[in-house]
Amino acid sequence: MHLVPAERAGQRIIDDHRVCDAIAAVGAPERVRAWADRFSLLSDPGRLSLLLALHEAGAIAVSDLAVATGMRDTAVSQALRLLRTAGIVQGEKDGRIVRYRLIDGPISALLEHCASRDTNVGSTPSGGASSTGGQ
Repeated sequence: MHLVPAERAGQRIIDDHRVCDAIAAVGAPERVRAWADRFSLLSDPGRLSLLLALHEAGAIAVSDLAVATGMRDTAVSQALRLLRTAGIVQGEKDGRIVRYRLIDGPISALLEHCASRDTNVGSTPSGGASSTGGQ
């Protein structure tokens, strides 16, 4: 129980080795916050659509992304600016055209993983109703 912070040391623990493994997996609060911020970028359907398109198509122009995602050019540009600032995409100028590509390896791997399993989206592991009873 060497990883349990002093303020939690008095709490009841059933499997101390699992608690230590879990604490190590969570890591520093700053690391958790950084990942939460990255995941928040994926929580917007527009940004997620752009990232999925970039993941599959590679370097692509803003206007082409707008057509592919059904978004307006200005909305695509705004979302790409946010994703670029976060270091997830990068723009490459080709004359007057800027083509964007995905540069974040972990996000790319996550998109790949999700795309390979998307037949299960919206269903429960057992294929039945949700545990909320439909509420």
